Amino acid sequence: MIAFVVRRLLQSILVMLAVGFIAFSLFNYVGDPINNMVGQDTTLEQRQALRERLGLDDPFVVQYGRFLANAVQGDFGISYRHRRSVAELIAERAPATLELSLIAAALAFFIGVPMGVYTGLHRRGFLSQVFLTVSLIGISLPTFLIGILLILVFGVLAQDVNAAVGFTLVPQLPTFGRGDTVQLGWWSTGFLTKSGLLALILPSITLALFQMTLIMRLVRAEMLEVLRTDYIKFARARGLSNRAVNFGHALKNTLVPVITITGLQLGSIIAFALITEQVFQWPGMGLLFLQAITEVDIPVMAAYLMLVGFFFVIINLIVDLLYYVVDPRLRADKAVAAGHP
Repeated sequence: MIAFVVRRLLQSILVMLAVGFIAFSLFNYVGDPINNMVGQDTTLEQRQALRERLGLDDPFVVQYGRFLANAVQGDFGISYRHRRSVAELIAERAPATLELSLIAAALAFFIGVPMGVYTGLHRRGFLSQVFLTVSLIGISLPTFLIGILLILVFGVLAQDVNAAVGFTLVPQLPTFGRGDTVQLGWWSTGFLTKSGLLALILPSITLALFQMTLIMRLVRAEMLEVLRTDYIKFARARGLSNRAVNFGHALKNTLVPVITITGLQLGSIIAFALITEQVFQWPGMGLLFLQAITEVDIPVMAAYLMLVGFFFVIINLIVDLLYYVVDPRLRADKAVAAGHP
């Protein structure tokens, strides 16, 4: 087990070095940040002095080495646009993105798995066909369109419909911003305020819908495959109840690959939350990254990509460990390889 963890850690370090190299190489050639930092009346001498002060005239190897050395210490430099530490900017925005991502992941998992189990056990049922149709819509529609439709229904049309009927027929929900937050040390949370919880509803549903349909279809496919295996037929022949067979045997083995996919999808939710944050003007890291692109703020862009890569590496490591714990076949193979039957 220790050798497995050490091997994964070494692989993670190599991945982070590669991500850092790609991020710094890519963003180093997207434009001249000096143009966004100074006015039109700035002289060439002043521009050159600023470039030298920021180290932009240094060789690429020197800049990359300095970037890695500082990144290991959690220092990603100073934002060209905000004139503040990038680490401080990310620390301010990270709670918003992480809370949104965790709620979206929880919705996707705790709704997607039961829907997948139901559609796997009742393949020809009417409700199963409805779930499959909804999942097809969720996969087909782009995230930004889902967000815009939710804003239209629960933000714009809800007000008109409720005014027409004279009572609240369609709930009107916040369509932008994070609502009121409470500061707990350096962490700002919206979980402790009513407006903060309401503001989470639309963006979390938007972010979770694609992942939920993906998990549902995966669970359904795995459930159908497991139910056709010999040991399930043997369990039925022993006279076990359908409940014991379906949930005690089939579902347990179905969740092994689902854990892997769900863990990786959590990383995807964090990485691609920027589209949802842009639609709902959610003050998270994704919105900060998009603003940095328009402003050619290289330190912010590189730091965001490094942070997303770090999340993926950590989540992937946790998933590998859970896979090792959940699937007894891996432990059995290791025991056999070590000469212990």
